[in-house]
Amino acid sequence: MTRRTSPPFSSAPRTAGVVAALALAATVLAGCSGEGASTDCGLDACKVTFDRNLDASASVLGVDAKLVGADANGVTVEVAGEQLTLSVDQPDAQAAGLYVSLDSLDDSKAVVRIGRNPRS
Repeated sequence: MTRRTSPPFSSAPRTAGVVAALALAATVLAGCSGEGASTDCGLDACKVTFDRNLDASASVLGVDAKLVGADANGVTVEVAGEQLTLSVDQPDAQAAGLYVSLDSLDDSKAVVRIGRNPRS
């Protein structure tokens, strides 16, 4: 009697998929950069902390973001070439298919959230 056996399962395709997913995640996270700003990025959103006393800008999620101005009530930012005026309590604005909101504002910094989904 001849017995047919199937080849042992290979984990190479699964391992390659995991490696590719990790490489993509690292690329997305490394894609956040700034000047006069710091970024904290996840897969679908970034919080950009702009220094109010500098010409601050950052590149996040494939777009450029710049702090244009700030006063006691809010900020004006430029995201993907569109100027938006934001205050802390207002709903998200949209620019280039991304949602933009002002998380916090004080005398030295403005924290702006830029994401693919509205904040919840």
